[in-house]
Amino acid sequence: MFDAHLHIFDPRFPLAENEGHLPAPFTIADYRKRMSPFDISGGAVVSGSFQGTDQTYLRTALAELGPGWVGVTRLDLDATDDDILELDRIGVRGLRFNLKRAATDITGMTLQALRAHELAGWHVEVYIDGHMLGSLQPVVSKLPALCIDHLGLSDRSLPFLLDLVDRGARVKATGFGRVDMDVAKTLRRIHAVNPAALMFGSDLPGTRAGRPFEVADVDLIREVIGGEVDAVLEDNARAFYRLPAREIPIPADPPTLPLRRDQLPKAQAHDTIPFPAIE
Repeated sequence: MFDAHLHIFDPRFPLAENEGHLPAPFTIADYRKRMSPFDISGGAVVSGSFQGTDQTYLRTALAELGPGWVGVTRLDLDATDDDILELDRIGVRGLRFNLKRAATDITGMTLQALRAHELAGWHVEVYIDGHMLGSLQPVVSKLPALCIDHLGLSDRSLPFLLDLVDRGARVKATGFGRVDMDVAKTLRRIHAVNPAALMFGSDLPGTRAGRPFEVADVDLIREVIGGEVDAVLEDNARAFYRLPAREIPIPADPPTLPLRRDQLPKAQAHDTIPFPAIE
Protein backbone atom coordinates (compact mmCIF):
# COMPACT_ATOMS: atom_id res chain seq x y z
CA MET A 1 0.00 0.00 0.00
CA PHE A 2 1.21 3.53 -0.85
CA ASP A 3 0.04 6.35 1.43
CA ALA A 4 -0.25 9.35 -0.88
CA HIS A 5 -1.03 11.91 1.85
CA LEU A 6 0.40 12.19 5.36
CA HIS A 7 1.89 14.90 7.54
CA ILE A 8 4.85 14.75 9.90
CA PHE A 9 5.00 17.28 12.76
CA ASP A 10 8.43 16.74 14.23
CA PRO A 11 9.06 18.81 17.40
CA ARG A 12 12.73 19.17 16.38
CA PHE A 13 11.66 21.62 13.67
CA PRO A 14 9.72 24.91 13.75
CA LEU A 15 5.94 25.07 13.50
CA ALA A 16 3.78 28.19 13.24
CA GLU A 17 0.20 28.67 14.40
CA ASN A 18 -2.44 28.77 11.69
CA GLU A 19 -5.77 30.38 12.52
CA GLY A 20 -4.82 30.07 16.18
CA HIS A 21 -4.13 26.34 15.98
CA LEU A 22 -0.88 24.47 16.52
CA PRO A 23 -0.76 20.69 15.91
CA ALA A 24 0.46 18.16 18.43
CA PRO A 25 3.70 16.36 17.56
CA PHE A 26 3.32 13.49 15.10
CA THR A 27 6.62 11.82 14.32
CA ILE A 28 7.64 9.11 11.90
CA ALA A 29 7.51 6.64 14.80
CA ASP A 30 3.94 7.77 15.56
CA TYR A 31 3.00 7.31 11.93
CA ARG A 32 4.46 3.81 11.71
CA LYS A 33 2.61 2.78 14.84
CA ARG A 34 -0.71 4.06 13.50
CA MET A 35 -0.27 2.32 10.15
CA SER A 36 1.10 -0.95 11.53
CA PRO A 37 -2.01 -2.92 10.41
CA PHE A 38 -1.00 -2.28 6.79
CA ASP A 39 1.94 -3.20 4.56
CA ILE A 40 3.09 0.33 3.67
CA SER A 41 5.58 0.38 0.79
CA GLY A 42 6.00 4.16 0.59
CA GLY A 43 4.14 7.42 0.66
CA ALA A 44 4.02 11.19 0.17
CA VAL A 45 4.89 13.53 3.05
CA VAL A 46 2.88 16.71 2.49
CA SER A 47 3.80 20.08 3.99
CA GLY A 48 0.97 21.58 6.03
CA SER A 49 0.08 25.20 6.63
CA PHE A 50 1.85 25.03 10.03
CA GLN A 51 5.17 24.41 8.28
CA GLY A 52 5.11 27.32 5.87
CA THR A 53 7.93 27.06 3.38
CA ASP A 54 10.40 25.42 5.78
CA GLN A 55 12.22 22.52 4.10
CA THR A 56 14.39 21.30 6.97
CA TYR A 57 11.78 18.95 8.43
CA LEU A 58 10.99 17.54 4.99
CA ARG A 59 14.63 16.87 4.13
CA THR A 60 15.06 15.00 7.41
CA ALA A 61 11.81 13.06 7.07
CA LEU A 62 12.58 11.84 3.55
CA ALA A 63 16.11 10.84 4.56
CA GLU A 64 14.79 8.86 7.55
CA LEU A 65 11.95 7.21 5.64
CA GLY A 66 14.21 6.14 2.78
CA PRO A 67 13.47 4.85 -0.74
CA GLY A 68 9.85 4.85 -1.89
CA TRP A 69 8.95 8.06 -0.05
CA VAL A 70 8.46 11.45 -1.69
CA GLY A 71 7.60 14.98 -0.62
CA VAL A 72 5.09 17.66 -1.55
CA THR A 73 6.02 21.14 -0.37
CA ARG A 74 5.42 24.87 -0.44
CA LEU A 75 8.16 27.14 -1.72
CA ASP A 76 8.95 30.82 -1.29
CA LEU A 77 8.03 32.55 -4.52
CA ASP A 78 11.64 33.67 -4.91
CA ALA A 79 12.94 30.07 -4.81
CA THR A 80 15.54 29.56 -7.53
CA ASP A 81 15.78 26.90 -10.20
CA ASP A 82 18.64 25.36 -8.24
CA ASP A 83 16.41 25.17 -5.14
CA ILE A 84 13.80 23.23 -7.08
CA LEU A 85 16.32 20.87 -8.66
CA GLU A 86 17.98 20.16 -5.29
CA LEU A 87 14.63 19.33 -3.69
CA ASP A 88 13.78 17.11 -6.62
CA ARG A 89 17.06 15.26 -6.06
CA ILE A 90 16.05 14.35 -2.49
CA GLY A 91 12.58 13.18 -3.52
CA VAL A 92 10.24 16.18 -3.64
CA ARG A 93 7.80 15.69 -6.48
CA GLY A 94 5.22 18.45 -6.23
CA LEU A 95 4.03 21.81 -4.93
CA ARG A 96 1.08 22.27 -2.63
CA PHE A 97 -1.34 25.16 -3.05
CA ASN A 98 -3.21 25.59 0.24
CA LEU A 99 -6.07 27.72 -1.06
CA LYS A 100 -8.23 26.97 1.96
CA ARG A 101 -6.04 28.38 4.72
CA ALA A 102 -2.81 29.79 3.35
CA ALA A 103 -3.38 31.28 -0.11
CA THR A 104 -1.29 34.27 -1.06
CA ASP A 105 -0.32 35.24 -4.59
CA ILE A 106 -2.14 32.76 -6.81
CA THR A 107 -0.66 34.23 -9.98
CA GLY A 108 2.85 33.97 -8.56
CA MET A 109 2.21 30.44 -7.34
CA THR A 110 0.92 29.41 -10.76
CA LEU A 111 3.97 30.81 -12.51
CA GLN A 112 6.19 28.98 -10.03
CA ALA A 113 4.28 25.75 -10.65
CA LEU A 114 4.76 26.06 -14.41
CA ARG A 115 8.49 26.65 -13.88
CA ALA A 116 8.81 23.67 -11.50
CA HIS A 117 7.02 21.42 -13.97
CA GLU A 118 9.30 22.50 -16.79
CA LEU A 119 12.42 22.06 -14.65
CA ALA A 120 11.64 18.87 -12.77
CA GLY A 121 8.27 17.51 -13.87
CA TRP A 122 6.55 18.56 -10.62
CA HIS A 123 2.79 18.59 -10.30
CA VAL A 124 0.54 20.72 -8.06
CA GLU A 125 -1.66 19.48 -5.24
CA VAL A 126 -4.53 21.77 -4.32
CA TYR A 127 -6.26 21.95 -0.94
CA ILE A 128 -9.43 23.87 -1.68
CA ASP A 129 -13.02 24.25 -0.52
CA GLY A 130 -15.63 22.93 -2.90
CA HIS A 131 -17.31 26.31 -3.45
CA MET A 132 -13.96 27.82 -4.55
CA LEU A 133 -13.11 25.14 -7.09
CA GLY A 134 -15.60 26.40 -9.65
CA SER A 135 -14.39 30.00 -9.50
CA LEU A 136 -10.73 28.96 -9.72
CA GLN A 137 -11.24 26.31 -12.39
CA PRO A 138 -9.92 28.58 -15.17
CA VAL A 139 -6.67 28.87 -13.20
CA VAL A 140 -6.21 25.29 -12.02
CA SER A 141 -7.18 23.83 -15.38
CA LYS A 142 -4.13 25.52 -16.90
CA LEU A 143 -1.73 23.68 -14.61
CA PRO A 144 0.13 20.95 -16.51
CA ALA A 145 -0.30 18.30 -13.77
CA LEU A 146 -2.88 18.58 -11.00
CA CYS A 147 -4.11 16.71 -7.94
CA ILE A 148 -7.06 17.68 -5.73
CA ASP A 149 -6.86 16.86 -2.01
CA HIS A 150 -9.57 15.17 0.05
CA LEU A 151 -12.07 14.48 -2.76
CA GLY A 152 -12.61 18.23 -3.16
CA LEU A 153 -14.05 18.44 0.38
CA SER A 154 -17.72 18.87 -0.54
CA ASP A 155 -20.47 17.86 -2.96
CA ARG A 156 -20.55 21.42 -4.27
CA SER A 157 -17.28 20.81 -6.07
CA LEU A 158 -18.23 17.53 -7.69
CA PRO A 159 -19.28 18.76 -11.17
CA PHE A 160 -16.10 20.84 -11.47
CA LEU A 161 -14.02 18.04 -9.96
CA LEU A 162 -15.30 15.47 -12.43
CA ASP A 163 -14.56 17.84 -15.31
CA LEU A 164 -10.96 18.18 -14.08
CA VAL A 165 -10.68 14.41 -13.67
CA ASP A 166 -11.85 14.00 -17.26
CA ARG A 167 -9.01 16.35 -18.27
CA GLY A 168 -6.44 14.21 -16.41
CA ALA A 169 -6.45 15.53 -12.83
CA ARG A 170 -5.84 13.12 -9.95
CA VAL A 171 -7.84 13.06 -6.73
CA LYS A 172 -6.78 11.94 -3.27
CA ALA A 173 -9.09 9.49 -1.55
CA THR A 174 -8.21 11.04 1.78
CA GLY A 175 -9.70 12.88 4.74
CA PHE A 176 -13.03 11.07 4.85
CA GLY A 177 -13.54 12.53 8.32
CA ARG A 178 -13.29 16.11 7.06
CA VAL A 179 -15.46 16.03 3.94
CA ASP A 180 -19.11 17.02 3.43
CA MET A 181 -20.32 14.40 0.96
CA ASP A 182 -21.39 10.84 0.35
CA VAL A 183 -17.88 9.38 0.16
CA ALA A 184 -18.83 6.10 -1.49
CA LYS A 185 -20.84 7.84 -4.20
CA THR A 186 -18.03 10.32 -4.88
CA LEU A 187 -15.39 7.59 -5.10
CA ARG A 188 -17.57 5.64 -7.50
CA ARG A 189 -18.18 8.62 -9.81
CA ILE A 190 -14.52 9.67 -9.93
CA HIS A 191 -13.43 6.11 -10.66
CA ALA A 192 -16.01 5.82 -13.43
CA VAL A 193 -14.58 8.90 -15.19
CA ASN A 194 -10.95 7.83 -14.89
CA PRO A 195 -9.81 4.64 -13.08
CA ALA A 196 -6.29 6.10 -12.81
CA ALA A 197 -7.44 9.20 -10.89
CA LEU A 198 -7.96 8.05 -7.30
CA MET A 199 -5.04 7.72 -4.88
CA PHE A 200 -5.42 6.52 -1.30
CA GLY A 201 -3.95 8.51 1.59
CA SER A 202 -4.37 8.36 5.35
CA ASP A 203 -4.23 12.15 5.95
CA LEU A 204 -2.65 11.31 9.33
CA PRO A 205 -2.62 12.73 11.91
CA GLY A 206 -5.89 14.28 10.69
CA THR A 207 -5.38 17.67 12.34
CA ARG A 208 -8.63 19.67 12.51
CA ALA A 209 -10.58 16.84 10.84
CA GLY A 210 -13.94 15.80 12.25
CA ARG A 211 -12.32 12.42 12.79
CA PRO A 212 -8.90 11.04 11.81
CA PHE A 213 -8.21 8.09 9.53
CA GLU A 214 -9.72 4.72 10.44
CA VAL A 215 -9.06 1.21 9.12
CA ALA A 216 -12.69 1.23 7.98
CA ASP A 217 -11.78 3.90 5.41
CA VAL A 218 -9.69 1.34 3.52
CA ASP A 219 -12.51 -1.20 3.83
CA LEU A 220 -14.84 1.34 2.20
CA ILE A 221 -12.45 1.86 -0.71
CA ARG A 222 -12.17 -1.90 -1.20
CA GLU A 223 -15.95 -2.26 -1.18
CA VAL A 224 -16.55 0.53 -3.68
CA ILE A 225 -13.69 -0.12 -6.12
CA GLY A 226 -13.72 -3.91 -6.03
CA GLY A 227 -11.29 -5.75 -8.28
CA GLU A 228 -9.33 -2.62 -9.26
CA VAL A 229 -8.61 -1.57 -5.68
CA ASP A 230 -4.85 -2.19 -5.92
CA ALA A 231 -4.62 0.71 -8.38
CA VAL A 232 -6.24 3.06 -5.87
CA LEU A 233 -4.25 1.77 -2.90
CA GLU A 234 -0.88 1.82 -4.64
CA ASP A 235 -0.37 1.73 -8.41
CA ASN A 236 -1.98 5.07 -9.37
CA ALA A 237 0.05 7.02 -6.83
CA ARG A 238 3.33 5.34 -7.72
CA ALA A 239 2.84 6.30 -11.36
CA PHE A 240 1.83 9.87 -10.48
CA TYR A 241 4.84 10.38 -8.18
CA ARG A 242 7.15 8.89 -10.82
CA LEU A 243 8.12 5.89 -8.74
CA PRO A 244 8.67 2.38 -10.10
CA ALA A 245 5.85 -0.10 -9.73
CA ARG A 246 6.18 -2.25 -6.64
CA GLU A 247 7.71 -5.61 -7.34
CA ILE A 248 5.73 -8.40 -5.71
CA PRO A 249 7.82 -11.55 -5.26
CA ILE A 250 6.35 -14.63 -6.93
CA PRO A 251 6.86 -17.82 -4.92
CA ALA A 252 9.07 -20.28 -6.73
CA ASP A 253 7.55 -23.62 -7.64
CA PRO A 254 8.79 -26.46 -5.42
CA PRO A 255 11.66 -28.27 -7.11
CA THR A 256 10.84 -31.43 -9.01
CA LEU A 257 12.72 -34.41 -7.59
CA PRO A 258 14.17 -36.59 -10.38
CA LEU A 259 13.20 -40.27 -10.26
CA ARG A 260 15.35 -43.10 -11.57
CA ARG A 261 13.76 -45.46 -14.07
CA ASP A 262 13.58 -48.25 -11.48
CA GLN A 263 11.60 -45.91 -9.21
CA LEU A 264 8.84 -45.26 -11.73
CA PRO A 265 5.50 -46.86 -10.79
CA LYS A 266 4.86 -50.19 -12.51
CA ALA A 267 1.96 -50.32 -14.92
CA GLN A 268 -0.77 -52.70 -13.82
CA ALA A 269 -2.76 -54.86 -16.14
CA HIS A 270 -5.94 -52.88 -15.60
CA ASP A 271 -4.05 -49.66 -16.51
CA THR A 272 -3.40 -50.82 -20.08
CA ILE A 273 -5.62 -49.76 -22.96
CA PRO A 274 -6.35 -52.57 -25.40
CA PHE A 275 -5.89 -51.68 -29.06
CA PRO A 276 -8.17 -53.22 -31.68
CA ALA A 277 -6.58 -55.81 -33.90
CA ILE A 278 -5.49 -54.59 -37.29
CA GLU A 279 -6.81 -56.69 -40.09
